[in-house]
Amino acid sequence: MSFAVQEIVHDGEETGPFDIDNSHAVISNDPSKIYAEYAHLRTRCPLVHTNQYGGYWLLTRYEDVKRAALDSATYISSVKAVVPSDPRGIRRPPLNFDAPAHTPFRTALERTLKPSRVRRLAGPLQRHAAEQLAPLLKEGRGDISAEFGANYVARVETEWLNLDAEVAPKLAKASAAWLNAWRRQDGETVTANSLVMYQIARDLLADRRANPRDSEEDPASSLLLERDAEGNPLSEEHLVGCLRQSLVVGVVAPPILLGSICQHLSRDKRLQNQLRADESLLPAALEEFLRLYSPYRGFARTVARDVDLHGHTIRPGEPVTLHYTSANRDPDVFERPNEFVLHRDNVAMHLGFGRGRHRCVGMPLARLAVETAMRVILHSTKDFEIDGPLEYSRMPELGIISCPMRFF
Repeated sequence: MSFAVQEIVHDGEETGPFDIDNSHAVISNDPSKIYAEYAHLRTRCPLVHTNQYGGYWLLTRYEDVKRAALDSATYISSVKAVVPSDPRGIRRPPLNFDAPAHTPFRTALERTLKPSRVRRLAGPLQRHAAEQLAPLLKEGRGDISAEFGANYVARVETEWLNLDAEVAPKLAKASAAWLNAWRRQDGETVTANSLVMYQIARDLLADRRANPRDSEEDPASSLLLERDAEGNPLSEEHLVGCLRQSLVVGVVAPPILLGSICQHLSRDKRLQNQLRADESLLPAALEEFLRLYSPYRGFARTVARDVDLHGHTIRPGEPVTLHYTSANRDPDVFERPNEFVLHRDNVAMHLGFGRGRHRCVGMPLARLAVETAMRVILHSTKDFEIDGPLEYSRMPELGIISCPMRFF
């Protein structure tokens, strides 16, 4: 099943028939081309089906994406939550669970991300960012995504999960190898590195069983307190799976976002200097960067019943992707959607962290981590610029995974 969309538009000119299966929106890594096709789809075909990655629907308008994200009874996550999926078909909570099964896992993780806890993490994250940036500054150049970003976020994870310091390099190496293999759909390499992260999760859970910590300070201890809908303790398999999921989700998106931010600031020196001179602007700038450069194209759902939308019917079992990146540039919601607008009036409406029951559980920590990294980079330099070719992420992410930079 596929639908041809006629008259794709690039730079205001119609260039002929549009084949969704071979479109930039589906198979390209080039953000500019992807955003251009999202604009066409939003206007002329806001719901379209492609045969790529086993077949899925693309939902691209802001109101449609937001409505689907908030309707977790209709748009469920337990069948498929990501396109493309894990090549081994493994499903972990809370991402791949629906309510009420996913609720205790979210409750446990959110308990450890209250404002007071996040504030206490600010100092350690500042120190980690400075330490991980130092080798790049010494050389005068380095990759802000693949080097600084990857190593920094591994330290962020160790602080949140209270892992031993020596685990961070192992996590950084295994997660990077896992992620690159997952993007290639290389199941063997995915499994090899996933096993490393599973062992970290098992060791962590075993230690917390023997030595429980404050449930508001420690995710593993918090998970051990939770019960399922029948009042039973959460299963060992799902506890380990949740911790394994937690190890991964925090290391994927931030390096991509940091690469996109640094690329933008390399091109807009006026904004770079403005943020360096007045770091109080960083929170507002971060929200606009999250809108403009959301690092996930979107997450997937299937429907619990037939859904009729825009002249088509989505049937149960058919994946539909909620394209947050497209929604965040919808001109019906955001004026001048492809521009950076500091202090945008409605920037809080962006879907960079999703919406509803499956919004990003680590949202407070992610904001702190990226804002801290931005502050350290700006404070530690007089200027920076791109210093080589950029490498862009494949589905399901969108953005820069290798961002070589020169620092002054």
